[in-house]
Amino acid sequence: MEQTSQREIRAIDPTWTLAEIITRLAKALAGDGPAIALSSIASSHVPSEIALVVSTSGSTGSAKEVGLSTDAILTSAKATNKYLGATPGQIWSLLLPLTHIAGINVLARSLELGTTPLDLRQHEGKYPDADFTAVVPTQLFRALNGDNELLEHLKSAKSVLVGGAALDPQLRKEASTAGINVIESYGMTETCGGCVYDGNPLPGTKILIADSGIIWISTGSLATTYLNDPKSWDNLIEDGYFQTSDKGEFRDGKLIVTGRSDDVIITGGENISLAAVEKVIRDTFTGVECAAFAIADKQWGQVLHLAIAGSLKPEQEAINEVLSSQISVAAKIKGFLFIDRLPLTALDKIDRKRLIELALGDTK
Repeated sequence: MEQTSQREIRAIDPTWTLAEIITRLAKALAGDGPAIALSSIASSHVPSEIALVVSTSGSTGSAKEVGLSTDAILTSAKATNKYLGATPGQIWSLLLPLTHIAGINVLARSLELGTTPLDLRQHEGKYPDADFTAVVPTQLFRALNGDNELLEHLKSAKSVLVGGAALDPQLRKEASTAGINVIESYGMTETCGGCVYDGNPLPGTKILIADSGIIWISTGSLATTYLNDPKSWDNLIEDGYFQTSDKGEFRDGKLIVTGRSDDVIITGGENISLAAVEKVIRDTFTGVECAAFAIADKQWGQVLHLAIAGSLKPEQEAINEVLSSQISVAAKIKGFLFIDRLPLTALDKIDRKRLIELALGDTK
Protein backbone atom coordinates (compact mmCIF):
# COMPACT_ATOMS: atom_id res chain seq x y z
CA MET A 1 0.00 0.00 0.00
CA GLU A 2 1.47 3.37 -1.01
CA GLN A 3 2.10 5.77 1.84
CA THR A 4 1.53 9.43 0.95
CA SER A 5 2.21 10.96 4.36
CA GLN A 6 5.35 10.55 6.39
CA ARG A 7 6.53 11.67 9.82
CA GLU A 8 9.94 12.05 11.39
CA ILE A 9 11.18 9.36 13.76
CA ARG A 10 13.59 9.65 16.67
CA ALA A 11 15.30 6.89 18.61
CA ILE A 12 15.14 7.13 22.39
CA ASP A 13 18.23 8.93 23.66
CA PRO A 14 19.91 7.15 26.58
CA THR A 15 20.28 10.53 28.31
CA TRP A 16 16.52 11.16 28.36
CA THR A 17 14.91 10.88 31.76
CA LEU A 18 11.81 8.75 32.19
CA ALA A 19 9.73 11.94 32.34
CA GLU A 20 11.18 13.06 28.99
CA ILE A 21 10.45 9.69 27.42
CA ILE A 22 6.87 9.76 28.68
CA THR A 23 6.39 13.29 27.35
CA ARG A 24 7.78 12.37 23.94
CA LEU A 25 5.68 9.20 23.84
CA ALA A 26 2.55 11.21 24.64
CA LYS A 27 3.34 13.64 21.82
CA ALA A 28 4.02 10.79 19.40
CA LEU A 29 0.67 9.20 20.27
CA ALA A 30 -1.11 12.54 19.84
CA GLY A 31 0.60 13.19 16.52
CA ASP A 32 2.25 16.32 17.89
CA GLY A 33 5.82 15.10 17.65
CA PRO A 34 8.10 12.60 15.96
CA ALA A 35 7.41 8.90 16.14
CA ILE A 36 9.56 7.07 18.69
CA ALA A 37 11.96 4.19 18.00
CA LEU A 38 13.14 2.07 20.91
CA SER A 39 16.51 1.54 19.21
CA SER A 40 18.34 2.74 16.13
CA ILE A 41 16.60 1.94 12.84
CA ALA A 42 17.49 2.57 9.22
CA SER A 43 14.56 4.88 8.40
CA SER A 44 14.52 8.60 9.14
CA HIS A 45 10.80 8.88 8.39
CA VAL A 46 7.87 6.48 8.76
CA PRO A 47 4.24 6.40 7.60
CA SER A 48 2.22 9.03 9.45
CA GLU A 49 0.05 6.51 11.34
CA ILE A 50 3.12 4.89 12.94
CA ALA A 51 3.80 6.24 16.45
CA LEU A 52 6.28 3.65 17.70
CA VAL A 53 8.86 1.35 16.12
CA VAL A 54 10.09 -1.67 18.05
CA SER A 55 12.84 -4.00 16.81
CA THR A 56 12.12 -7.60 17.67
CA SER A 57 14.84 -9.55 19.47
CA GLY A 58 13.90 -13.19 19.14
CA SER A 59 16.28 -16.02 19.92
CA THR A 60 16.47 -16.96 16.24
CA GLY A 61 16.18 -15.15 12.92
CA SER A 62 16.85 -11.52 11.94
CA ALA A 63 15.28 -8.55 13.71
CA LYS A 64 12.17 -6.96 12.26
CA GLU A 65 11.27 -3.29 12.74
CA VAL A 66 7.65 -3.45 13.90
CA GLY A 67 5.58 -0.34 13.22
CA LEU A 68 2.80 0.29 15.76
CA SER A 69 0.08 2.89 15.33
CA THR A 70 -1.40 5.16 17.99
CA ASP A 71 -4.65 3.19 17.77
CA ALA A 72 -2.86 -0.11 18.40
CA ILE A 73 -0.93 1.21 21.42
CA LEU A 74 -3.92 2.90 23.04
CA THR A 75 -6.20 -0.06 22.31
CA SER A 76 -3.73 -2.32 24.11
CA ALA A 77 -3.33 0.04 27.08
CA LYS A 78 -7.07 0.56 27.56
CA ALA A 79 -7.90 -3.14 27.19
CA THR A 80 -5.26 -4.13 29.75
CA ASN A 81 -6.30 -1.52 32.30
CA LYS A 82 -9.94 -2.53 31.89
CA TYR A 83 -9.15 -6.24 32.28
CA LEU A 84 -7.22 -5.54 35.48
CA GLY A 85 -9.87 -3.18 36.84
CA ALA A 86 -7.38 -0.31 36.90
CA THR A 87 -8.90 3.13 37.51
CA PRO A 88 -7.55 6.65 36.97
CA GLY A 89 -5.00 7.60 39.59
CA GLN A 90 -3.69 4.09 40.16
CA ILE A 91 0.02 3.41 39.76
CA TRP A 92 2.09 1.03 37.64
CA SER A 93 5.71 0.23 38.44
CA LEU A 94 8.32 -0.12 35.72
CA LEU A 95 10.60 -3.15 36.13
CA LEU A 96 11.20 -3.87 32.43
CA PRO A 97 13.58 -2.26 29.91
CA LEU A 98 12.27 0.42 27.56
CA THR A 99 13.96 -1.26 24.60
CA HIS A 100 10.98 -3.61 24.28
CA ILE A 101 7.23 -3.24 23.94
CA ALA A 102 6.56 -4.65 27.43
CA GLY A 103 8.32 -1.70 29.05
CA ILE A 104 6.70 0.91 26.82
CA ASN A 105 3.30 -0.61 27.54
CA VAL A 106 3.72 0.28 31.22
CA LEU A 107 4.18 3.92 30.15
CA ALA A 108 1.15 3.81 27.84
CA ARG A 109 -1.06 2.27 30.54
CA SER A 110 0.11 4.91 32.98
CA LEU A 111 -0.72 7.69 30.51
CA GLU A 112 -4.20 6.21 30.16
CA LEU A 113 -4.62 6.35 33.95
CA GLY A 114 -3.22 9.88 34.19
CA THR A 115 -0.29 8.82 36.37
CA THR A 116 3.48 8.41 36.20
CA PRO A 117 4.92 4.92 36.76
CA LEU A 118 7.40 4.21 39.52
CA ASP A 119 10.76 3.71 37.82
CA LEU A 120 12.26 0.68 39.59
CA ARG A 121 14.59 -0.54 36.85
CA GLN A 122 17.74 0.27 38.82
CA HIS A 123 16.17 0.33 42.26
CA GLU A 124 18.03 -0.86 45.33
CA GLY A 125 16.63 -1.45 48.78
CA LYS A 126 12.97 -1.45 49.74
CA TYR A 127 10.56 -1.04 46.83
CA PRO A 128 7.59 1.31 47.12
CA ASP A 129 4.16 -0.25 46.66
CA ALA A 130 2.37 -0.12 43.31
CA ASP A 131 -1.09 -1.14 42.15
CA PHE A 132 0.13 -3.01 39.07
CA THR A 133 3.37 -4.16 37.50
CA ALA A 134 4.75 -6.42 34.77
CA VAL A 135 7.72 -8.80 34.89
CA VAL A 136 9.26 -11.68 32.97
CA PRO A 137 9.42 -15.19 34.47
CA THR A 138 13.08 -14.80 35.45
CA GLN A 139 12.23 -11.82 37.67
CA LEU A 140 9.42 -13.78 39.27
CA PHE A 141 11.84 -16.64 39.91
CA ARG A 142 14.33 -14.26 41.53
CA ALA A 143 11.64 -12.80 43.77
CA LEU A 144 10.74 -16.28 45.00
CA ASN A 145 14.36 -17.33 45.45
CA GLY A 146 16.05 -14.72 47.59
CA ASP A 147 15.14 -11.24 46.34
CA ASN A 148 12.87 -10.41 49.27
CA GLU A 149 12.52 -6.72 48.39
CA LEU A 150 11.16 -7.59 44.94
CA LEU A 151 8.98 -10.29 46.49
CA GLU A 152 7.31 -7.81 48.82
CA HIS A 153 6.77 -5.41 45.94
CA LEU A 154 5.08 -8.05 43.80
CA LYS A 155 2.92 -9.11 46.74
CA SER A 156 1.82 -5.50 47.24
CA ALA A 157 0.47 -5.22 43.69
CA LYS A 158 -3.16 -5.98 42.91
CA SER A 159 -2.00 -7.85 39.78
CA VAL A 160 1.35 -8.83 38.31
CA LEU A 161 1.50 -9.47 34.57
CA VAL A 162 4.04 -12.14 33.67
CA GLY A 163 5.00 -12.51 30.01
CA GLY A 164 7.84 -12.44 27.51
CA ALA A 165 8.47 -16.18 27.86
CA ALA A 166 6.61 -19.31 28.90
CA LEU A 167 5.60 -19.34 32.57
CA ASP A 168 6.33 -22.65 34.27
CA PRO A 169 3.16 -23.90 36.03
CA GLN A 170 5.13 -24.80 39.15
CA LEU A 171 6.61 -21.28 39.31
CA ARG A 172 3.13 -19.82 39.04
CA LYS A 173 1.91 -22.11 41.82
CA GLU A 174 4.78 -21.00 44.05
CA ALA A 175 3.99 -17.35 43.32
CA SER A 176 0.35 -17.85 44.21
CA THR A 177 1.31 -19.58 47.46
CA ALA A 178 3.57 -16.62 48.28
CA GLY A 179 0.67 -14.20 47.82
CA ILE A 180 1.41 -12.84 44.34
CA ASN A 181 -1.61 -12.39 42.07
CA VAL A 182 -0.06 -13.55 38.79
CA ILE A 183 -1.76 -13.02 35.45
CA GLU A 184 -0.04 -14.80 32.58
CA SER A 185 0.26 -12.59 29.52
CA TYR A 186 0.54 -13.89 25.97
CA GLY A 187 1.35 -11.77 22.97
CA MET A 188 4.27 -10.47 20.97
CA THR A 189 5.65 -7.20 19.64
CA GLU A 190 3.38 -7.54 16.60
CA THR A 191 0.28 -7.51 18.85
CA CYS A 192 1.60 -4.63 20.95
CA GLY A 193 2.42 -7.09 23.73
CA GLY A 194 -0.08 -9.12 25.68
CA CYS A 195 -3.52 -9.57 24.13
CA VAL A 196 -4.44 -12.83 25.90
CA TYR A 197 -4.48 -12.96 29.71
CA ASP A 198 -4.69 -16.26 31.56
CA GLY A 199 -5.82 -17.86 28.31
CA ASN A 200 -8.61 -15.31 27.76
CA PRO A 201 -8.41 -13.08 24.66
CA LEU A 202 -8.95 -9.43 25.53
CA PRO A 203 -12.06 -7.76 24.07
CA GLY A 204 -11.45 -7.11 20.38
CA THR A 205 -8.98 -10.00 20.13
CA LYS A 206 -9.83 -13.23 18.32
CA ILE A 207 -7.78 -16.42 18.16
CA LEU A 208 -7.82 -19.13 15.51
CA ILE A 209 -5.89 -22.39 15.64
CA ALA A 210 -4.89 -23.71 12.22
CA ASP A 211 -4.91 -27.42 11.40
CA SER A 212 -1.13 -27.29 11.82
CA GLY A 213 -1.61 -26.05 15.39
CA ILE A 214 -0.31 -22.56 14.57
CA ILE A 215 -1.94 -19.66 16.45
CA TRP A 216 -3.45 -16.85 14.36
CA ILE A 217 -4.44 -13.57 16.03
CA SER A 218 -6.82 -10.79 15.03
CA THR A 219 -6.71 -7.82 17.38
CA GLY A 220 -7.22 -4.08 17.53
CA SER A 221 -3.67 -3.77 18.83
CA LEU A 222 -2.10 -5.40 15.76
CA ALA A 223 0.95 -3.72 14.23
CA THR A 224 0.80 -2.02 10.84
CA THR A 225 3.85 -3.49 9.10
CA TYR A 226 7.49 -4.48 9.28
CA LEU A 227 9.12 -1.25 8.15
CA ASN A 228 12.25 -3.04 6.97
CA ASP A 229 10.42 -6.02 5.44
CA PRO A 230 6.83 -5.23 4.40
CA LYS A 231 6.68 -8.25 2.11
CA SER A 232 7.24 -10.63 5.03
CA TRP A 233 4.52 -8.82 6.97
CA ASP A 234 2.05 -9.18 4.12
CA ASN A 235 2.81 -12.89 3.93
CA LEU A 236 1.85 -13.29 7.61
CA ILE A 237 -1.55 -11.58 7.28
CA GLU A 238 -4.67 -13.34 6.05
CA ASP A 239 -8.21 -11.97 6.41
CA GLY A 240 -7.02 -9.66 9.17
CA TYR A 241 -5.32 -12.43 11.15
CA PHE A 242 -1.60 -12.49 11.96
CA GLN A 243 0.25 -15.80 11.78
CA THR A 244 2.36 -16.26 14.88
CA SER A 245 5.31 -18.61 15.35
CA ASP A 246 3.53 -20.33 18.24
CA LYS A 247 1.50 -23.49 18.47
CA GLY A 248 -1.48 -23.80 20.75
CA GLU A 249 -4.85 -25.28 21.52
CA PHE A 250 -8.00 -24.47 23.46
CA ARG A 251 -8.64 -26.34 26.68
CA ASP A 252 -11.83 -25.59 28.58
CA GLY A 253 -12.25 -22.46 26.49
CA LYS A 254 -8.80 -21.07 27.30
CA LEU A 255 -5.83 -20.70 24.96
CA ILE A 256 -2.88 -22.89 25.92
CA VAL A 257 0.41 -22.16 24.14
CA THR A 258 2.13 -25.50 23.62
CA GLY A 259 5.37 -24.37 21.98
CA ARG A 260 6.92 -22.64 19.01
CA SER A 261 6.71 -23.85 15.45
CA ASP A 262 10.27 -22.68 14.86
CA ASP A 263 11.74 -24.68 17.75
CA VAL A 264 11.42 -27.92 15.79
CA ILE A 265 14.64 -29.34 14.40
CA ILE A 266 15.14 -32.21 11.99
CA THR A 267 17.76 -34.73 13.03
CA GLY A 268 18.20 -38.05 11.30
CA GLY A 269 15.00 -37.38 9.38
CA GLU A 270 12.85 -36.95 12.52
CA ASN A 271 11.22 -33.78 13.81
CA ILE A 272 12.19 -33.01 17.42
CA SER A 273 10.79 -30.11 19.46
CA LEU A 274 13.39 -28.30 21.57
CA ALA A 275 10.66 -27.26 23.99
CA ALA A 276 9.55 -30.87 24.40
CA VAL A 277 13.12 -31.94 25.17
CA GLU A 278 13.45 -29.24 27.82
CA LYS A 279 10.11 -30.11 29.39
CA VAL A 280 10.92 -33.82 29.70
CA ILE A 281 14.22 -33.02 31.40
CA ARG A 282 12.72 -30.46 33.79
CA ASP A 283 9.85 -32.79 34.67
CA THR A 284 12.19 -35.73 35.29
CA PHE A 285 15.15 -34.06 36.97
CA THR A 286 13.78 -31.58 39.51
CA GLY A 287 15.61 -28.27 39.70
CA VAL A 288 17.69 -28.71 36.55
CA GLU A 289 18.02 -25.51 34.50
CA CYS A 290 18.56 -26.39 30.85
CA ALA A 291 18.13 -25.30 27.25
CA ALA A 292 18.14 -27.43 24.12
CA PHE A 293 19.63 -26.22 20.86
CA ALA A 294 20.84 -27.63 17.56
CA ILE A 295 24.03 -27.44 15.53
CA ALA A 296 24.20 -28.11 11.81
CA ASP A 297 25.73 -31.47 10.94
CA LYS A 298 26.58 -33.04 7.56
CA GLN A 299 25.50 -36.52 8.60
CA TRP A 300 22.37 -35.78 10.64
CA GLY A 301 21.29 -32.44 9.23
CA GLN A 302 21.12 -31.09 12.77
CA VAL A 303 22.38 -32.60 16.00
CA LEU A 304 20.75 -32.00 19.35
CA HIS A 305 22.75 -30.32 22.11
CA LEU A 306 21.82 -29.49 25.68
CA ALA A 307 23.13 -26.69 27.88
CA ILE A 308 22.87 -27.28 31.63
CA ALA A 309 23.40 -24.34 33.98
CA GLY A 310 24.34 -24.43 37.64
CA SER A 311 25.48 -27.19 39.92
CA LEU A 312 22.76 -29.80 39.28
CA LYS A 313 24.09 -32.11 36.58
CA PRO A 314 22.17 -35.35 36.00
CA GLU A 315 24.01 -38.27 34.45
CA GLN A 316 24.16 -37.87 30.69
CA GLU A 317 23.14 -41.48 30.18
CA ALA A 318 20.08 -40.98 32.39
CA ILE A 319 19.05 -37.94 30.39
CA ASN A 320 19.30 -39.80 27.10
CA GLU A 321 17.40 -42.78 28.45
CA VAL A 322 14.42 -40.66 29.46
CA LEU A 323 14.46 -38.71 26.18
CA SER A 324 14.58 -41.94 24.17
CA SER A 325 11.66 -43.44 26.05
CA GLN A 326 9.46 -40.34 26.19
CA ILE A 327 10.19 -38.69 22.84
CA SER A 328 12.32 -40.72 20.41
CA VAL A 329 15.70 -42.34 20.00
CA ALA A 330 16.45 -39.40 17.71
CA ALA A 331 16.06 -37.10 20.71
CA LYS A 332 19.27 -38.31 22.32
CA ILE A 333 21.65 -35.48 23.18
CA LYS A 334 24.79 -35.56 21.02
CA GLY A 335 26.63 -32.83 22.93
CA PHE A 336 26.42 -31.40 26.45
CA LEU A 337 27.42 -27.86 27.42
CA PHE A 338 27.90 -27.12 31.13
CA ILE A 339 27.82 -23.43 32.01
CA ASP A 340 27.24 -21.23 35.06
CA ARG A 341 24.10 -19.62 33.69
CA LEU A 342 22.03 -19.69 30.53
CA PRO A 343 22.60 -16.75 28.17
CA LEU A 344 19.48 -14.64 27.77
CA THR A 345 18.22 -11.96 25.42
CA ALA A 346 17.24 -8.56 26.80
CA LEU A 347 13.80 -9.90 27.69
CA ASP A 348 15.11 -13.02 29.38
CA LYS A 349 14.44 -15.43 26.55
CA ILE A 350 17.00 -18.17 25.96
CA ASP A 351 19.66 -16.94 23.53
CA ARG A 352 20.10 -20.11 21.45
CA LYS A 353 22.42 -18.36 19.01
CA ARG A 354 24.83 -17.68 21.86
CA LEU A 355 24.58 -21.29 23.03
CA ILE A 356 25.63 -22.44 19.57
CA GLU A 357 28.60 -20.06 19.68
CA LEU A 358 29.64 -21.39 23.08
CA ALA A 359 29.33 -24.98 21.95
CA LEU A 360 31.51 -24.24 18.93
CA GLY A 361 34.18 -22.71 21.12
CA ASP A 362 33.42 -18.98 20.87
CA THR A 363 33.92 -17.85 24.47
CA LYS A 364 34.09 -14.10 23.88
